[in-house]
Amino acid sequence: MQRCFTLTIVRHWALRKKLFTISYQQSAAMSTLLINQSKYAWLKELGLSEDNDGVYNGNWGGKGEVITSYCPANNEPIARVRQATMAEYEETVQKSRDAWKVWADIPAPKRGEIVRQIGDALRKKIKVLGSLVSLEMGKIYVEGVGEVQEYVDVCDYAVGLSRMIGGPVLPSERPGHALIEMWNPVGLVGIITAFNFPVAVYGWNNAIALICGNVCLWKGAPTTPLTSVAVTKIVAEVLEQNNLPGAICSMTCGGADIGTAMSKDERVDLVSFTGSTHVGKMVAMLVQERFVFEDADLNLVVPSAVFASVGTAGQRCTTTRRLMLHGSIHDVVVERVAKAYKQVRIGDPWDRNTMYGPLHTKQAVDQYLAAIEQAKQQGGTVVCGGKVMDRPGNYVEPTIITGLAHDAPIVHTETFVPILYVLKFQTEEEAFAWNNEVKQGLSSSIFTKDMGRVFRWLGPKGSDCGIVNVNIPTSGAEIGGAFGGEKHTGGGRESGSDSWKQYMRRSTCTINYSKDLPLAQGIKFE
Repeated sequence: MQRCFTLTIVRHWALRKKLFTISYQQSAAMSTLLINQSKYAWLKELGLSEDNDGVYNGNWGGKGEVITSYCPANNEPIARVRQATMAEYEETVQKSRDAWKVWADIPAPKRGEIVRQIGDALRKKIKVLGSLVSLEMGKIYVEGVGEVQEYVDVCDYAVGLSRMIGGPVLPSERPGHALIEMWNPVGLVGIITAFNFPVAVYGWNNAIALICGNVCLWKGAPTTPLTSVAVTKIVAEVLEQNNLPGAICSMTCGGADIGTAMSKDERVDLVSFTGSTHVGKMVAMLVQERFVFEDADLNLVVPSAVFASVGTAGQRCTTTRRLMLHGSIHDVVVERVAKAYKQVRIGDPWDRNTMYGPLHTKQAVDQYLAAIEQAKQQGGTVVCGGKVMDRPGNYVEPTIITGLAHDAPIVHTETFVPILYVLKFQTEEEAFAWNNEVKQGLSSSIFTKDMGRVFRWLGPKGSDCGIVNVNIPTSGAEIGGAFGGEKHTGGGRESGSDSWKQYMRRSTCTINYSKDLPLAQGIKFE
């Protein structure tokens, strides 16, 4: 009896010790999350918590893998997100298609009113949401806020567009007939976005797609899931306040399995993908280029080159990768740009004085080092930077490399890190040819005062990129113009101009309001 009693006590103590250990480990894990630290209490203003649902289709859920989001500036965990399972993806697609039946019947100007409210809701949270972008992606605070501002601006643009979209009435060659174009929504738009612009790219697609009468299914980058959740919470609240199905703007956090499913799913009528050519080839990462001719204003060239090459730590899709300088000014420009690089303020991205923050992941740091080594092997010389910085987080030095051939393999390779390859050219024909010899083609720019050269650059034998600039950086596109590239950089367009047509299907309609039946081209069939 005594023996049994003793055994019971031992077992009971062992069980208590085990439970205590588990409880302690959970508490310790929670205490290490940034969201539980007073410095980051503002995260809860966005509706975030230690563990967050990564699926929204009118209801919140998430039964898949639990992932932890890390801050690139210190590699500390921020919070966790439960991703979608394939079953939840299936459920979300169906709910989205059901929601479209409601949304498509709402007049376009009324849809615009909902988008206006989404823009206003974003305005109210612009600073705190911009801070989250900075914390989770790693870009500096002003860029994080600026990215949310892009979404707001596109909402404003879309509101006006909701009263303007439509097709022309065309003259019919047949009497008593009307020939018109009708534009109708495609249905369900899948939006797959990358880590470098976790808010803006979704905003470009979402606002325009909504006023066109589509519903949206979003899969954000798996390394910025908290931003996806926070944005969706803001949008969902607007929909719910208007008694509309939340599945009009659905979200499924996940990895390659979810992205692949969306890409292959015939129920998803249009997929907007922003990522690498390796992953998708729909909208690719790119090798951007800038040319500086001998007559260029160097007071424009130097700050433009610095902004476009080190902004967002070289992780913008429009970051300048190749700086092509006329031989007569090559050395002086390299010297001035290198001097400016050394003055770039590097630090915590949420410090308002910081100009340059960390790379997004540790893998990006490895890619940075590998690219520098390849450049050296191929004949390049590191003029500035080239090292990993000795501090917490994924910090590397912004780097300038000269001496490479224009067709060196590394020059044509997108590494998505802050490395600027400086090339020397002698003639306009040579420069234009180098611009067009790569497989990518999103953004390009020249600096010159020669108006003839400007229009040759803009013409059929000039740049073959989707964005062709003069005397301004390759990055920093306005929302009013169509954004997109050519060749392996996609061919699609987002944001302004007539990009709304990407989200609609066109029908040519002929209406006979006469009592006769004349045929086109004067054909008689009697």
